[in-house]
Amino acid sequence: MGVLLNVILPVFLVIGFGYVAVWRKYFSDEGVDGLMKFTQNFAIPCLLYRAISTLDLSQNFDFALLGSFYTGAIAGFAIGMVGAKVIFKRDWEDAVAIGFIGLFSNSLLLGLPITERAYGAGALEANYTIIAVHSPICYFVGITAMEIARNRGGSFTSLPGKVLKAMFRNALILGISLGFIVNLGGIPVPGVITDAIDLMVRAALPAALFGLGGVLYRYRPEGDIKTILFIVCVSLVVHPTTVWLLGKWNGLSTDAFRSAILTSAMAPGINTYVFANMYGKAKRVAASAVLFGTALSILSVWLWLAILP
Repeated sequence: MGVLLNVILPVFLVIGFGYVAVWRKYFSDEGVDGLMKFTQNFAIPCLLYRAISTLDLSQNFDFALLGSFYTGAIAGFAIGMVGAKVIFKRDWEDAVAIGFIGLFSNSLLLGLPITERAYGAGALEANYTIIAVHSPICYFVGITAMEIARNRGGSFTSLPGKVLKAMFRNALILGISLGFIVNLGGIPVPGVITDAIDLMVRAALPAALFGLGGVLYRYRPEGDIKTILFIVCVSLVVHPTTVWLLGKWNGLSTDAFRSAILTSAMAPGINTYVFANMYGKAKRVAASAVLFGTALSILSVWLWLAILP
């Protein structure tokens, strides 16, 4: 019970404040849109840039960690996509969008603050290693699969250009890319710029959590309940269970293992709806899965924390 009260609930209370503020009309839909645009396009890319530009890549870029986490993520994508097609008889484009829900866990808005509250700021290095390639890998897999589904019977010569164009229009990927450029190039950054970026970083997570609550108010569940519960189960159970087995097999350190499990156990991220909306496919399933998954993860994360070493 102490873990629930001290680690998980403060994060979800901030989300709840945003939900209630929009529900009771103390905060407008336009305000939520502006807040999310600020966090997604500016503050969080600054956070990712800052973390990756200072990350010791030689020490922390653990391929066993990344292999364990992303094998689990891609397994979630495959199971979600095939399940949507075979069990729920969705077309291939819908199936890809539903599979993306099982692929893209909320590593930033939930994974970072919950790991930090559970194990301290020093435990976040493995989180940042996962996050450094999270958007690039997930969007690459999702966009490639969607473009293949949309291109059935057509030429594949234009496929690489479409994938790259879609990826590099994403602010998160730009922030990550700049962080790698500064880190690998050893580029000195003036202190005044670093201090300004740090001010943005301090606003990122609390503002994004509050905004997420406001966004979730819009995503009231509508139909497709069996499909929604199926993909939420894939996200909250199949992904972390796969990562647990692979993490043990790969002999991950305690810190890396904790970060991998907690990150994989997070609810589907808001980017799953962004992806569905981008292609106009399975938007209701994605929106409701974010809401259901976020609510259910209060319990599921508590259980994962209870069994972690």
